[in-house]
Amino acid sequence: MSSSNTGCSSTLNNARSLVNVNNEWDPLEEVLVGTAIGAQVPKGDKGLFAIRYSEYESINAMPTGPRSTRIIEETEEDLDAIIHALIAQGVTVRRPAPTDHSAGFKTPDWEADGMYNYCPHDIMLPIGNTIVETPMSMRFRFFEPFAYKDLLIEYMKSGARWISAPKPQLLDSMYNATDPEQSALLEHEPVFDAANCLRIGRDILYQVSDTGNKLGAEWLQSTLGDDYRVHPCDDLYAATHIDTTISLLRPSLVLVNPSRISERNLPSIFKKWDVLYAPDPVDIGYAEVAYGSAWIFSMNLLMVDPNLAMVDKSQTPLINLLEKHKIDCIPLQLRHARTLSDGFHCVTLDVRRTGSLEDCS
Repeated sequence: MSSSNTGCSSTLNNARSLVNVNNEWDPLEEVLVGTAIGAQVPKGDKGLFAIRYSEYESINAMPTGPRSTRIIEETEEDLDAIIHALIAQGVTVRRPAPTDHSAGFKTPDWEADGMYNYCPHDIMLPIGNTIVETPMSMRFRFFEPFAYKDLLIEYMKSGARWISAPKPQLLDSMYNATDPEQSALLEHEPVFDAANCLRIGRDILYQVSDTGNKLGAEWLQSTLGDDYRVHPCDDLYAATHIDTTISLLRPSLVLVNPSRISERNLPSIFKKWDVLYAPDPVDIGYAEVAYGSAWIFSMNLLMVDPNLAMVDKSQTPLINLLEKHKIDCIPLQLRHARTLSDGFHCVTLDVRRTGSLEDCS
């Protein structure tokens, strides 16, 4: 996009790098799509209890074990439909390597097993020609990027800058499981999930929450340097990721979750933007245990380009709102989005979009 139609000044990136992402809306060229194969609920520990299952009586009372065959098969059907739709739009689709998530692993301080390779957007953050393996907030995701190692090497050889954040220790003392008025994630070391961040050209919106602390924002700013401005927001949504709270549609148009965002706490970068308040989500339910709220069905959408969104087909009120603002929709489904806790935005990772780095502030 040129600065003439966005109001943004632009800077060119490394043209040969296979990684090039500057925002959430430029035309999509290459994407990673996760898989539900081998998905399980990991063994309980203090971090998982504090962040996700604090309503349970104890760690031992938490659910654990493999996901049902039906959930995995239906989710794979839904992912296949997403892949076919993306390929039809000319997008290159890449997948993770198979992983045995039941295999345990340990550090000097704790033991864990894995969960899934379903959500690449949670664990890696492409910014410009750089791709960052983020310092994940929960132990079971410690080695999840290994499923993408061959792709990361390929991207590096193409000219991309590949960074792995310092691995956090994730000691028991890192987690608050007793005081509901405080964050579940403390400030002993930099920790954040990639899905705590949204890219707006030179501005990076960073949600401070149970999956991303303030030290994580400081590390990200120091690593990206003066070309970027990281904006920590600690009054949006205290629980987990940002992409059920704010969705960037195109320059100067943002969709927000009205149960979490109002004029009072709308990030200042959006003060001159057109703000759409999402209609109440259509809740299609869940199987087994809900791992996410109904907002995952509506807010967690994927922009294929500034005029085309991938949206859950059940969300007719949202589809009508987007079409009113000249955004066409690809209506698909992720039947177990609440069970597995991720929609179209999180089961994909946009590795390359057309366009250049723009200053939209």
